Amino acid sequence: MSLTVVGAAIVNDRGQVLAAQRAEPDRLAGGWEFPGGKVEPGETDEAALVRECREELGVEVTLGGRLGPDIPLALGRGVLRVWMARALGEPSALEHAELRWLDASELDDVPWLPADAPLIAELRTRLQVV
Repeated sequence: MSLTVVGAAIVNDRGQVLAAQRAEPDRLAGGWEFPGGKVEPGETDEAALVRECREELGVEVTLGGRLGPDIPLALGRGVLRVWMARALGEPSALEHAELRWLDASELDDVPWLPADAPLIAELRTRLQVV
């Protein structure tokens, strides 16, 4: 069975995107990602993403369109799918080491995880037009 991981490129009213620093597992700790997680059996991608943002950030999100194509995960384990989103309230780092709001010029300031990195160029373009 193929794994589907979903992520949210949460953008605020200042045109900044939320980056989340992984606390675990050790091989990913310190890397930055779009918040999200695994889709559970019987769950839609969108429902999983709303649930994961509630669990990881303590906020409800409204989802927009997809950001980029499906991104293959390491070792052929599955795919990452990312949506543009807005948070209803201020996110908290409930499961991450740190959260940062980044504008388009700051996207290269953090080491993005390999699955998230291919989406940064398209995200930069979208943030510049917000």
